[in-house]
Amino acid sequence: LHKALESSLKGLLPEMSIFQTIHERRSIKNFTTRSVAREEIEQLLEGVVQAPNHRMTEPWRFYILGPIARRAYGAALGGRKGKRVEDPEAAEAVILKVADTHAALPCMIAISLVLDDNPEIREEDYAAVFMGLQNLSLAAHHMGLGAHIKSGAVMEDPLARAAVGVSDGERIVATLHLGEPASMPEQKSRKSAIDFTTWVG
Repeated sequence: LHKALESSLKGLLPEMSIFQTIHERRSIKNFTTRSVAREEIEQLLEGVVQAPNHRMTEPWRFYILGPIARRAYGAALGGRKGKRVEDPEAAEAVILKVADTHAALPCMIAISLVLDDNPEIREEDYAAVFMGLQNLSLAAHHMGLGAHIKSGAVMEDPLARAAVGVSDGERIVATLHLGEPASMPEQKSRKSAIDFTTWVG
């Protein structure tokens, strides 16, 4: 009886599946060699553009990086890391390793924001882009893929911008590594939302 009731409730409560996806999603750092099809990428990007977007500015722009562009971006990032290494040969090895790692990714997407002259709109647009990226990461998990959303000062680096081919008037706000997970990280401990919640009368 209990199993029958549980089964019937699953049919009545399909919204629970989204909560399962939210709780199961992880940032994936290691991928298999399976390539990500263009159709899969396009489907995931459609999830981004469905995010809430005040004033419907549609500020997001997507750059799908091939292996040459991925390597160039990795070299830009590796160059920044290499500056912290005193030995020149070791620094060059760091650059090469980061470049090779990026070139080997199944898929890498740079996401940029069209910069509005109005600072309030820029802030709203920035929020919209990241809501869209959360849509993408959840959809990727649902499709059996994994995503890792990355940010950092490297995105302002002229070499990184050149690798992406980003247009003037745009700011790269994130890069996304995408592919089939080779392993699934353990869930990190998180506090309950109630710990951060105040009910205001």
